[in-house]
Amino acid sequence: MNYSTVHVIGGGLAGTEAAWQLASAGIPVVFSEMRPVRSSPAHHTAELAELVCSNSFGAKESDRAAGLLHEELRRLNSIIIQKADQHAVPAGGALAVDRAIFSRELTETLASHPLIEFRREEVTEIPTDSIVVLTTGPLTSPALAQDLQRFTGMDYLSFFDAASPIVTGDSINQDIAFLASRYDKGEAAYLNCPFTKEQYLDFLHELCIAEQAELKDFERETAKFFEACLPIEELARRGEDTMRYGPLKPVGLSDARYTGQRPYAVVQLRQEDKAGQLWNMVGFQTNLKWGEQKRIFSMIPGLENAEFVRMGVMHRNTFINSPQLLSPSLQFKTCPTLLAAGQLVGTEGYTAAAAGGWLAGTNAARLILGLEPLTLPVTTMMGSLFEFISSASVKHFQPMPPNFGILPSFDAKIRSKRERYQAYRDRSLADLETWKTQLKQPCLT
Repeated sequence: MNYSTVHVIGGGLAGTEAAWQLASAGIPVVFSEMRPVRSSPAHHTAELAELVCSNSFGAKESDRAAGLLHEELRRLNSIIIQKADQHAVPAGGALAVDRAIFSRELTETLASHPLIEFRREEVTEIPTDSIVVLTTGPLTSPALAQDLQRFTGMDYLSFFDAASPIVTGDSINQDIAFLASRYDKGEAAYLNCPFTKEQYLDFLHELCIAEQAELKDFERETAKFFEACLPIEELARRGEDTMRYGPLKPVGLSDARYTGQRPYAVVQLRQEDKAGQLWNMVGFQTNLKWGEQKRIFSMIPGLENAEFVRMGVMHRNTFINSPQLLSPSLQFKTCPTLLAAGQLVGTEGYTAAAAGGWLAGTNAARLILGLEPLTLPVTTMMGSLFEFISSASVKHFQPMPPNFGILPSFDAKIRSKRERYQAYRDRSLADLETWKTQLKQPCLT
């Protein structure tokens, strides 16, 4: 079927970016946002690209993960980053914006574009008469979520998301943490952080008195149904041995480097990526404040100097199992004319949403023009992020923010973290410029 328009559904950061890239490429866009026809429990206005939490896009220096993503998007003419730069407010080392002006100006800019038909409506079914970009975010309306569930064949889409922290592999003290599988069965696939009894009891005490983040009212209503996925601090409060008979059980694990004796308790880390640069703290879903997570989880033997690329979270979320469903071009594998971006695909953060919107919008335009969809070099932050969400473990997939741990490592180890991050930046930006030069095709404005 030959399509002449693209339907972008969802007016957050990803949808706003996607619609703009399409219109900039000369493609007519139907752009639907359900607010204010149907309200969202997290939003306060009907403006496009509303920043519902912080007004910060993260670190602005390009040798930081968020800052590198900003710079990549600047070089790709992202309207989100353009407006963020234009309406920036003082925030130290972060790119922060006047959120009211930022969203209002984006709304006015897109609504007045001659190729964008801006509709205030709730879309309840995935359209079949156009190329579609889904950017409905973590609070997709129930009717559309149900239709997406039907389309994907997944058992659920909207649920209370309980994700464990992720740390970088080179920040784990492997003089303490040991690689082993339980009862030595199969390949040793877990790093194990062993507790003595005294260390465990100190850790337990701090978990029990730690400060928790407040859930929103609509999240509390959802959270009470998930007894099988309790936060680690709740397990700690249920008794001294609850964690030791749960996620911290030491049975079948010993460290042959020392005595070969079983530890009193063990925190297991599961490899998160192919290269082993990221490790997930198994069973550590938590609702602790981020500062408390850093303080208390650094008490775990082997994680004294751990670098956290994602903290544990518990909140209502809607995201698809992207490794099962999407390609790195953000197209659905079984339906290439359907694309998705933003938190719906399992990326975290404002800038990551804009990056997904840029790629989905650009590829939707290329489909209209009969061109091959794009994928970005995996050495760029954008390319590595979309490669990760399309190739991570289907069984254990959880949302991921931009971070240097997902980038391909260098052959020669760079010990200085600052120099390593600068090297990642230099390689990323050089490869992005080479890619742009080699492309020499439309829809890369």
